[in-house]
Amino acid sequence: MNIKQSQVTATVAATLLLATAARAAEQADLILYNGKVLTVDQSFSIRQAVVVKDGKILAVGGNDLAKTYSAPRMVDLKGRTVMPGFMDTHLHIRDKSHRDIDPASAKSIAEIQGQLRAKAKELGPGEWITGFGWDEALLREKRNPTRKDLDVAAPNNPVVLTRAGSHSSVGNSLALKAAGITRTTEDPKSGLIEHFADGEPNGIIRERSDLYRKLVPNDTYAQLKPGYVAALKHLFSVGVTSFESATTSIDDEPVGKGGVANPVPGLTFKRLREIAAETDIPRVTCYISYPGAERLKAFPYHSGYGDIKVRLGPIGENPVDGGFTGPTAWTLVDYKGQPGFRGKGRYSDAELQDMVDTAASLGWQMGLHAIGDAAIQQTVVAYDRALAKYPGIDHKGDNRRWFTDHFTIMPPDATMALMAKNEIYISQQPNFGYNLEARYNETMDDWRVTHNNSVKTPWKKFGLFIAFASDNLPIDPRVGLYFAVTRRGPSGVQHGFAEEAVSREDAIRMYTANGPYLSWEENIKGTLEPGKLADFVVIDRDPLTVPEDQLLTMQFDQTYLGGKLVYERVASR
Repeated sequence: MNIKQSQVTATVAATLLLATAARAAEQADLILYNGKVLTVDQSFSIRQAVVVKDGKILAVGGNDLAKTYSAPRMVDLKGRTVMPGFMDTHLHIRDKSHRDIDPASAKSIAEIQGQLRAKAKELGPGEWITGFGWDEALLREKRNPTRKDLDVAAPNNPVVLTRAGSHSSVGNSLALKAAGITRTTEDPKSGLIEHFADGEPNGIIRERSDLYRKLVPNDTYAQLKPGYVAALKHLFSVGVTSFESATTSIDDEPVGKGGVANPVPGLTFKRLREIAAETDIPRVTCYISYPGAERLKAFPYHSGYGDIKVRLGPIGENPVDGGFTGPTAWTLVDYKGQPGFRGKGRYSDAELQDMVDTAASLGWQMGLHAIGDAAIQQTVVAYDRALAKYPGIDHKGDNRRWFTDHFTIMPPDATMALMAKNEIYISQQPNFGYNLEARYNETMDDWRVTHNNSVKTPWKKFGLFIAFASDNLPIDPRVGLYFAVTRRGPSGVQHGFAEEAVSREDAIRMYTANGPYLSWEENIKGTLEPGKLADFVVIDRDPLTVPEDQLLTMQFDQTYLGGKLVYERVASR
């Protein structure tokens, strides 16, 4: 080798050495290694390490990534599992009033009475007492509380307590009096007043809780905001990094641009944007409650407007029927043991079509609540007619990505075929099958019990796209995963559910990767692939291999949003 060749060889070697050193020193912000990484990519690849930089996934692969990259924060997973954060495509962020008790935490009617006594003492006579979340299936007495139960504890305060699921409320005698409800009061539109055997109202009103709630003095938004923020941050503790807010409005927009003069203190698109600018909350896509044709036409934006923190989603959830927490879901056959009763629809065909047509003409996505098979059928027909009348009007120029919320009772095959023709998606809440096991067995025939909250048939037989959500029964993806995989309720009995079950991989995909399709965000989140947002959770066990019952008890040790640690369990290793 001559001198010139030697110099060239030395130069090449030096260059390679420098390149290797540069590669070894490549900077990232966060590295997690020595774990099981469920990427949920197209082939459901499983890796060992994740590298994050500038809020996005830089690399996924083997443990050698911990040597290839350097970062100021290195997390040894010690065998724990990393997977994409859950995207819940339909949930409700509830307020927390100073008037509220917490019936959701009560194990008996006696405990609810104890909470009422304490709140009545705190507020003083005459003040309304409110609360949310009672569930008769979880109470020792295994029955609904009635006005008599509430009267005993708070005889001098009007009381209204809303059941978990929000489809019925119970009031005491003072609340009934304030609402003007007596034994002769006719059922309100879309609602039902329950009665004791002697004909007197028992305090429970199905679907029309507003008959009570409109009488309760409003808190201000300033009073409720801390509770909203706390509820939003709580989502991180159950692994939710993105969600679609099913209770959002444009009421506080300027009058003449979609807003109203005196907006109620609930969550709005504008308020969620303000909260997201102030603190870390999960990424939000906002359902917008239909404000009427004139206000919607005056609002200058539509589905898709916003950013990666908060954006506009569909018009919804605007219930087309009730639910089984009433129960008043609108069905094609009589309720079991209730001849002639099939629940109630909320709209005439013409009323529903007018709303859907208006939204379609303005480029909005649709996501309407339809639980009973009759309601699903009516909704799908309205969608079909609107999509034919207003083809191709949306903000992306691709398919509209309209969907139905809940899809609890599987509708006739012809309805699902019509959904497939129009590429109408489903936001499904498998957790309903767990939480409402007793209600379903009480009200549905065997076939509808078997196929309630169906996944496999609409997906495998008709090719319908399904994303998972929780609503509020409860807000916890573990319950949805468990039921989707096992089709078992708290009793442990399947009741013939098994034919609608899906694999763990499929259930995880429907709760992570599929959700972003409903908001046109599948290219930026939902899987752990390079270039996507670093939104993920660290779980103490492997959801692919743990015994089925442990799907309910596995713990979220950490939650990351854009690579930032936003939640850590105290007992985390």
